[in-house]
Amino acid sequence: MAATGWTRRTGPLVIAAAGLGLAVAVRRALRGQRWYSIVYRAFYLARLPIWQRRVPPSDLVELIEGPEALAPGRALDLGCGTGMDSIYLAQHGWDVTGVDMVPEALAIARRNGAAKGTRASFVKGDVTQLTDVVQGTFDLLLDFGCFHTLPPDQRPTYVNCVSAVAAPGAAFLLYGFARLPRLAPMHAGISLDEMRDRFSRGWEIVSAEQTSAAAIRVARTRADQSFELWRFLLRRLS
Repeated sequence: MAATGWTRRTGPLVIAAAGLGLAVAVRRALRGQRWYSIVYRAFYLARLPIWQRRVPPSDLVELIEGPEALAPGRALDLGCGTGMDSIYLAQHGWDVTGVDMVPEALAIARRNGAAKGTRASFVKGDVTQLTDVVQGTFDLLLDFGCFHTLPPDQRPTYVNCVSAVAAPGAAFLLYGFARLPRLAPMHAGISLDEMRDRFSRGWEIVSAEQTSAAAIRVARTRADQSFELWRFLLRRLS
């Protein structure tokens, strides 16, 4: 009984201390350029990947399986997380490379890929240093919620890196929140004006729209309603 009583009294203190420790780690990380990797890793370590999905986005499915489906080639999944979309692409004949900064996410992605019998490649790296991480160019690029979490000073570098590895005519499917989630640990956000400005050289915005009701669910919540999730389809010019 004494042990149980001790746990009841100190349990909340232990939880508070753990939360405080995470907050301190995040504040320290904020001083560096890659603080957002700490935030993501903390969520994976706590087993709270609230952005994790069970199915690929419907717009990606349309590109891969629709009436005007892209011919399989090389695909790059930016901020691939646990590999949902990379594995889907590999299952449909694409030579896929998934890039992420979080070792825990990549470990899960590799296990998921092996369980599905796919050959998607998952590599650790920074999306603002792509030319140091991947080789060659890609016919399809996918970014589900990576670009919109980057600090403003990192976004021009991201665009330069993506442009460097996109083959002429490559399709680029990018998703981002227009409205900041209330409890977001970082300043996420994206707008059509910013996309037009960032990708004004060497890219064409084929379409840009808020996702349909059936397109995306994140952590059992319709992301289009909660955070105003937008989908951008771009094409790399020759």
